Amino acid sequence: MFGCPLWRALLLAGLMGTVCARVTTAQLFSVPAENDKFGGFTSLSALRTAKLDSVIFQFNTPDSTLASPDNSVSTLDLHAPGKARKEYEKGYQQLLRKNPQEAIDHLSRAVSTYPQFVQAHNALGIAYLNFGKLQQARDEFALAVSLDEYQPTSYLDLACAQLQLEQYSEAVQSLKKASSIAPLYIQLQTALTYAEFKNRDYSGVIATTQLLHKHKHEGAAVVHLFAAAAWQAQHNLNEAQNEMETLLSEDSKSPNADQFRQVLLAMQGERVSQAGLLRPQAEADPSASEPNVPAGPIATMVSPQTGETSPDATEHSQPALAKRESDATCIGCVATVSADHVPAAGASSGPEHPYEDVVHQIIRIQVEEIAMLFTATDHGKSVTNLGPSDIKIIDDNQPPAAILGFYNMTQLPLRIGLLIDTSNSITERFSFEQGAASKFLETLVTDKNDLAFVLGFSWTPFLVQDFTPDQALTTRAISHLAPAGGTALWTAVAFAAEKLTSRPESQPVARVLVVITDGQDNASRVSLQEAIWAAQRGQVAIYTVSTVEGVDENSDPLLGNHALKTLAEQTGGTIFKPGSLKNLNRSLEDLQQVLRSRYLVHYKPPSSKPDGRYHAVDLRAEKDGHKLKVFARKGYYASALIDPGT
Repeated sequence: MFGCPLWRALLLAGLMGTVCARVTTAQLFSVPAENDKFGGFTSLSALRTAKLDSVIFQFNTPDSTLASPDNSVSTLDLHAPGKARKEYEKGYQQLLRKNPQEAIDHLSRAVSTYPQFVQAHNALGIAYLNFGKLQQARDEFALAVSLDEYQPTSYLDLACAQLQLEQYSEAVQSLKKASSIAPLYIQLQTALTYAEFKNRDYSGVIATTQLLHKHKHEGAAVVHLFAAAAWQAQHNLNEAQNEMETLLSEDSKSPNADQFRQVLLAMQGERVSQAGLLRPQAEADPSASEPNVPAGPIATMVSPQTGETSPDATEHSQPALAKRESDATCIGCVATVSADHVPAAGASSGPEHPYEDVVHQIIRIQVEEIAMLFTATDHGKSVTNLGPSDIKIIDDNQPPAAILGFYNMTQLPLRIGLLIDTSNSITERFSFEQGAASKFLETLVTDKNDLAFVLGFSWTPFLVQDFTPDQALTTRAISHLAPAGGTALWTAVAFAAEKLTSRPESQPVARVLVVITDGQDNASRVSLQEAIWAAQRGQVAIYTVSTVEGVDENSDPLLGNHALKTLAEQTGGTIFKPGSLKNLNRSLEDLQQVLRSRYLVHYKPPSSKPDGRYHAVDLRAEKDGHKLKVFARKGYYASALIDPGT
């Protein structure tokens, strides 16, 4: 599909000196010739009156004639007849040659032959944009959206037309819908900050920037420019300065870095001027709380979390401090790993780890109360009638101080995320997997208190159905998935685990991820280890169902069945290996029985000291004199106290 690629979303901000379409910054914005305080493109306030140039919609070559690697594919397009597809290909070639009128002719014939051709409608919309027919472009994108509501790039294309038409409120809604489907699709969030800014929704700009900043976001530092402008529009120079410092720390090599620094210096000078004007009043009123601001570059750092200032911070420490604060909330970032997760002795701290290190990685958690999900089997059969007296817990060679709660799966609402690999590597067996996955959820999510979501993943995760107890909705969502592109398996797992963890609950629930995949990964922004950490942090159990047929000959411990086994075992789950498509349904039925026989035990550990040590946990179960096999996490790291002075 011809969705806006990454460079186009960045072009929306007018900040790239050169791009793959060989368009310069000066061509992107039309800025009124006004005497602005900071001057030209170095002004934050100039962004409010800047108008997009239509050149940003020039067609750019996707990596494939049928789909960009960033996109999911509409199932409707899989049924396009040969005549329509040929016209589509001819229109595509004319777009490459920058002949929009010829492209319009061919693409119009394609959609006339097959009116449900989503790709062709999007391509026709882009041709209209290149020809300057904005309303026709908008209509084609709107039609693509109406045909398949699960395609985020159709919404993005629609938003591009709406932005060009200055329909900013409508563009915001289109981009929010796109982002709800592809929450980690960076260009969507980047474009959304721009649309919100043009719509004067400054709180929205700031919220979107903060949301994007929680995840790895290389190439999207520009959002901090719009966040800075949003803060400035609300007369908060402290936070505007923080955003500009973050922008420079994340993209110090930007061709616009010097202009960003000019903006920052101008802001610092204005803050000095404001402080000078306010100081006589502060001296007259001893109760005034305005801090003294030293002459020269501003040295006060304002925390975006608390709003408190730190007058001792230096100018040079501000970008670094802002970077540390941002990394502390960035899932998968190196700073997060070093601060919150402590590897086993001898383990590497780099982004890639050998198998021997990965299996020993367990995160730090608070020690006031421990929750352990576990499953028990007897000769391979699930045991469903255990009670508190049937289990024994040894925490750091000692019994728990107290058992606080014991729940059978039937007593716990289920929160389940179903992750389905939609990459090209599973194309031939995808339709069978779809049917098996739908049947699995239909038989598992049966209580009104149970909730499930469906996530397809290729180059990025696609949330086609959010939490719902409605089986019809999950079945419909699964049916709209289609294979295309590469595989971001670990990114999808980490995102899904965070989604389960972040949902507020008023009672104990069972958090489970079921991942149907071949275990390949070639597009993730996080590692297998980081995906495990995300699940352990939220006490999410992961069950993997391998779609590898026959014997997995992959020797790489970070791929295939080896990786799926590690992922499952380190989170208290297990791996199912059908070995063939005909056995997939049986494996999912076995998994269903295992999930129905899960238990959750809450206990107070023998020591609640935040000593930072690893606590090994041995959970045993016995029934009627038979020792049972238990599947559970192996331990945890207790959080260490942090010296406030460090």
